[in-house]
Amino acid sequence: MAYQKLSRKSGPRRALLRSQVTSLLKYGQIKTTAAKAKAIQPAAEKMITLAKQGGLHARRQALAYLYDETVVTELFERIGPRCGARAGGYTRITPLGPRRGDSAPMVMIELVD
Repeated sequence: MAYQKLSRKSGPRRALLRSQVTSLLKYGQIKTTAAKAKAIQPAAEKMITLAKQGGLHARRQALAYLYDETVVTELFERIGPRCGARAGGYTRITPLGPRRGDSAPMVMIELVD
């Protein structure tokens, strides 16, 4: 399987991924389950790659995916140039242990400096 379904239909799953990627780029790190982190990692890497490309078309593609325009501005002005020399691997997933209520494996996904 090329992607994780996360026990959701396609519309809610796409909305979840978009909101998680927007939050990751806004705050620099988020705590989530391991399955969700592994699902959002490729989308976050793609947004950073678009920011490295620069240009109007890349900015419009990012605006079409992310929910917040200020996040897109920060992505293109701060995060993209900061990752300019890096050839990939812009995010890091760090395990945090099981969640208290249901023992789901929790992780922290963060942007690599």
